[in-house]
Amino acid sequence: MRGEPERQMPLFHVFEVEDRIRPDHPLRDIKRRTDRILASLDDQFAKAYSHTGRPSVPPERLLKAMLLMCLYTIRSEQQLCEQIDVNLLYRWFLDMHPSDEAFDATVFSKNRKRLEEHGLTKAFFDKVVSEALTQGLCSEHFSVDGTTIESWASAKSFQPKDETEQSNDSNKGGSSGANGFKPSNPSVDFRGQKRTNETHVSRTDPESRLYRKSKGKEAKLAHMGHILSENRNGLILGISASEANGTAERDEAAKLAIELHATQGRKPKTLGADKGYDDGDFLNALEDLGIEPHIPLKGEPADPKTVTDKTRLPGIEARRRMKERLEKEAYRLSQKCRKKVEECFGWLKVVAGLDRSKVVGRWKLLQFLQIGAAAFNLVKMVRLAPAM
Repeated sequence: MRGEPERQMPLFHVFEVEDRIRPDHPLRDIKRRTDRILASLDDQFAKAYSHTGRPSVPPERLLKAMLLMCLYTIRSEQQLCEQIDVNLLYRWFLDMHPSDEAFDATVFSKNRKRLEEHGLTKAFFDKVVSEALTQGLCSEHFSVDGTTIESWASAKSFQPKDETEQSNDSNKGGSSGANGFKPSNPSVDFRGQKRTNETHVSRTDPESRLYRKSKGKEAKLAHMGHILSENRNGLILGISASEANGTAERDEAAKLAIELHATQGRKPKTLGADKGYDDGDFLNALEDLGIEPHIPLKGEPADPKTVTDKTRLPGIEARRRMKERLEKEAYRLSQKCRKKVEECFGWLKVVAGLDRSKVVGRWKLLQFLQIGAAAFNLVKMVRLAPAM
């Protein structure tokens, strides 16, 4: 018998939202873990908001909405709010009634500074890491790596510093050019020009730097992201953002190891990395922290007897000790497991959409990295240790 469409929709619907979400949906486990973690942060949330005034969108809801952006590769906060308005699954995850009005995308920009001042995204990420450690999902052997994250700025914004200052002054004074017309996307030819970070700066994102990760790659305005992961399951235990330069990876690696020990009481026993971390001073710094470095060498360590600059001797000796470790089984296993950190970057860039920054400002980028890392860990923990 042919069914007929309803010509008159009912005014009221009575149903249980929980029944509309399939029992084995992976978001159920993530929601249980997330709600438990957010409940433990209630005191920090209370300190971040005034006790008087108009009620805001709950911070728990904002953080969970940012999780949805990473989990479902939503390209912008505007698109996220549009999806929340029509998607029952998202409303269920955010503890919203079907009849509730979806909040506006400006809520994120208005609360981003508050989240930063009170360290709420960092606190959420640390709680996810703490739960992974409590459940015994992490080993004592770690890996570290860095990657470039393209800035939210075009190459045209990279202009000489003196011209940038003049342009800012002219913008304050009003329109310039013939009849006050300013083209929004002028044609620019950089052929034959030498552009460096010493002489140029981006007008859109001044913190970004012109940088290329390796030979043969084009230089782009970018920041750098850094990950400290453990070798057993590839969970992210530390993440940071920094200026894009040649020493940032080594500088941030030591900071991440120190921060992990300070926040979680866990110190890496070994730390694997690629050749970009081959530096005598960095190897010495890890050994001073009680961490055994597992890093391939670019070349043969110098002979201490032939070195005239005695200040280089500690670094040379550290590289010679590293050479002795290259033949050991522990080094081979560490380098084999080190590739798991590449999977972390792959997920963050492809699934979480962080191959390019969605915001201007490194502290804002770090918030997205922290939420993205938390989402990555939660997805892995669902498979490794399903919640009851």
